[in-house]
Amino acid sequence: MADTVKLTINGIPVEADKDSTILDAAVKAGVRIPTLCFLKDVNAIGACRMCLVEVKGARGLMASCVTPVAEGMEVQTNTPKLRESRKKTLELTLSNHRMDCLSCARSTNCELQALAQEYGVDTKAFENAVTEPDIDDSAVHLIRDNSKCILCRRCVAVCEKVQHVGVIGPIQRGFNTHIGSPFDMPLDATSCVHCGQCIRVCPTGALTERDDTPKVWAALADPEKHVVVAPAPSVRAQLGECFGLPMGTNVEGKLAAALHRLGFDGVFDVDTAADVTIMEEGTELLERLANGGKLPLITSCSPGWIKFCEYYYPEFVENISSCKSPQQMFGALTKTYYAQKMGIDPKDIYVVSIMPCTAKKFEVGRPDQSASGYPDVDVSLTTRELASMIKVAGIVFEDLPDETFDPIFGVASGAAHIFGATGGVMEAALRTVAEIVTGKPLEKLEFTDVRGTQGVKEAEYDLAGTKVRVAVASGLENASKLLDRIKSGEASYHFVEIMACPGGCVNGGGQPIVPGYVYNTKDVRAIRASALYNEDQKMTLRKSHENPVVKEIYDTYLEKPGSHKAHEILHTTYVKRHLYEE
Repeated sequence: MADTVKLTINGIPVEADKDSTILDAAVKAGVRIPTLCFLKDVNAIGACRMCLVEVKGARGLMASCVTPVAEGMEVQTNTPKLRESRKKTLELTLSNHRMDCLSCARSTNCELQALAQEYGVDTKAFENAVTEPDIDDSAVHLIRDNSKCILCRRCVAVCEKVQHVGVIGPIQRGFNTHIGSPFDMPLDATSCVHCGQCIRVCPTGALTERDDTPKVWAALADPEKHVVVAPAPSVRAQLGECFGLPMGTNVEGKLAAALHRLGFDGVFDVDTAADVTIMEEGTELLERLANGGKLPLITSCSPGWIKFCEYYYPEFVENISSCKSPQQMFGALTKTYYAQKMGIDPKDIYVVSIMPCTAKKFEVGRPDQSASGYPDVDVSLTTRELASMIKVAGIVFEDLPDETFDPIFGVASGAAHIFGATGGVMEAALRTVAEIVTGKPLEKLEFTDVRGTQGVKEAEYDLAGTKVRVAVASGLENASKLLDRIKSGEASYHFVEIMACPGGCVNGGGQPIVPGYVYNTKDVRAIRASALYNEDQKMTLRKSHENPVVKEIYDTYLEKPGSHKAHEILHTTYVKRHLYEE
């Protein structure tokens, strides 16, 4: 039996997989069918009615996202009837939509707004029963405003199917239907892990990150504060998208230049702390292997993953590395090592991180994250929030000359850069651990088995006669499957990397938002990750343990990886949480 069928889309011959949909076939034909609720492999429910098409011989219009292809099918996607249907659907959608577009965070990057402009809708076609603001601002990382929600259910699908959390869903029926948590409880009363994937997939301004930029502007204006800033590895590979640069463009030089122009007293790189993380985590792995410690050792860089483990798999809390994340290590070292070196009182240092991740907003407030007696990090901004600050400051980002990060925390290895891609932490750690164990340089630095955007990857390496089994998971549904296999004894590993967001930090909840059509037709995660791997490939410094700044920190301050002082400053603790705490 043939695995493909032949059909036509607007008269264009197409050969499509027999299990595909009309929407899939349209992409092959180079035809874009508008959608609002559809997300490939996540949400295909035909609810928004924007993807309707005409099929010859069919009684009515059909939702292309859920209608399978068939041999000889003749499909039209752009007829007067369809255009009028889509326009009316949009006008009905807007009839109770709060259209404060000028002040909405998603203005000019809103899928509903774009389609409304495309189809020339009349916003007054139906009596406007505008929903009053219905805001849940209980969570530390996001704001939900249901008056801007179009009930596409993308957020519901990604929370349940991709992230295994499922703390939101439709409540009530008919005109009163809205998205919320069980019993309409505030989001912070649920087991939400703050990953922000719901924000990433929302087509409108119904879900946005909590804006912490006013705190940073205030700190920059305070003459008593020494304000330092540092971006995460993946930020340099995504920030350019906010200014019209192609996806996958590395803008590290312009990033440093923009941060200097915003007026920060120190412009540093979290990647330096990522190298320190490898030194501590690699040492911890070797100690557990040698002394019979709890295995597998699981990485601790992703705060969304940490909270997920605390809630859903508390039996694995002891497996998590006690190392703080690179963000928190950077803050801890800034308010201890840097403060001492510069002769500044830690209370006067204000640390700002730029992260791909909304869960970092929760992490800065976790207990046991105050090595100096003050919070390691004061504010964590997303990539999107930094872009907003740059625009408000009138900085023409795309025209900036390339500059470098400031000394002390301005040098990082290629191993640190790839932290932003799933498998990157694992590969960085293996480069260092392998050379420590074997006592000789690696002939090849690339551990390609742990690269790629697959949800789960496994590999085994022979390190001087010791077989080390590793696994990498990204996306919490994939993490759940992996942990279940470990629990049942079906799988056994020594070292596991888990990232909360599918594809890793390059696809984090705080990264530039990409329209559904782009996510459905391009491998966004791979394109973004390529910028990090390309940067690593062309560097001469590609191993964390060879970073001269890291060596100096240990020689002059921390003594050695895993020392008592290093544990006091760079390590932390976790808790076992109950799913519904009173």
